[in-house]
Amino acid sequence: MAVTIVEHPLVQHKLSVLRERATNVRDFRALCTEISMLMAFEAMRGLPLEEVVVETPVATARAQRLAGKKLALVAILRAGLIMADGILELVPNARIGHVGMYRDETTLKPVRYFVKLPSDIADREVFVLDPMLATGGSAVAALDLLAEHGVTAPRLLCILAAPEGVAAVRAAHPHVEIILAGLDERLDERGYIVPGLGDAGDRIYGTR
Repeated sequence: MAVTIVEHPLVQHKLSVLRERATNVRDFRALCTEISMLMAFEAMRGLPLEEVVVETPVATARAQRLAGKKLALVAILRAGLIMADGILELVPNARIGHVGMYRDETTLKPVRYFVKLPSDIADREVFVLDPMLATGGSAVAALDLLAEHGVTAPRLLCILAAPEGVAAVRAAHPHVEIILAGLDERLDERGYIVPGLGDAGDRIYGTR
């Protein structure tokens, strides 16, 4: 599947501010929410529509509405929650799933600690949310979990990615479409994206 970089000027402008060391917690949260909302326009471009007839104040009109499967947003905790907040502004009826992962700082491997998914997750259009696609370990583990629950064609939305993370996802789940706001140069020896924006979770929640 394709890797799509959302190159809209608004996304790229907000991403540039998000990267800055001086951007405070409040603004960082707001920017993550806004970028996620804008990315959702691209990620949901292919959702099927059906024709309906509605009554306007003047006459009847033929119009288009979403058809087919309902939506689910699966946030990889903890940083993925901020992306869900933004996308819910567009699709407030979407169901929310949570997959708790943390990265072992020694092995850089994901450790799962919490899973809560909609009971009908296999029957929904699923969007996996993780701001940073670094090594790809957490994303691959979350996609593995969704496959176990019968999800066949999820989309992965990340604000920033490293080539190593993209390669890991494509190797493990070649059918998954990846939507990014930016693709950076590489990972450093600690597994951080370079130039990146630091630890997204710490910057969202003001922790270290």
